[in-house]
Amino acid sequence: MADEQERAVQAAVEGELRLLDPEVRASPERVLELLDPEFTEIGASGRRWDVTSILTVTSGGGISPQSPVEVSEMSGTLLAPGLVHLTYHAVNQGSRARRSSLWRLTETGWRMYFHQGTPVA
Repeated sequence: MADEQERAVQAAVEGELRLLDPEVRASPERVLELLDPEFTEIGASGRRWDVTSILTVTSGGGISPQSPVEVSEMSGTLLAPGLVHLTYHAVNQGSRARRSSLWRLTETGWRMYFHQGTPVA
């Protein structure tokens, strides 16, 4: 069971880090591979996002490869078979936030189902 939990958490962590990669974010095809079709996000701004609105922002050239997101304190827990909860601290262009994601296992692999960012000082 511990191995299954470790593999699931590691798969979610790898997916999360890929989504934070500026090159991946600039590619709608690569983003779509990682987001669940039912994906929703409550951003640090309080705005609600879905797959379509995320792709509009990420593919619009607004992602700067010169300022990658800095991640720390990443941890994950297997909540149930096929469902992983990740939490971490992120710094993006000077903005700090606590981030939380739910990843679920689908027929095509692990995909982010939900994400929330909460600003911190």
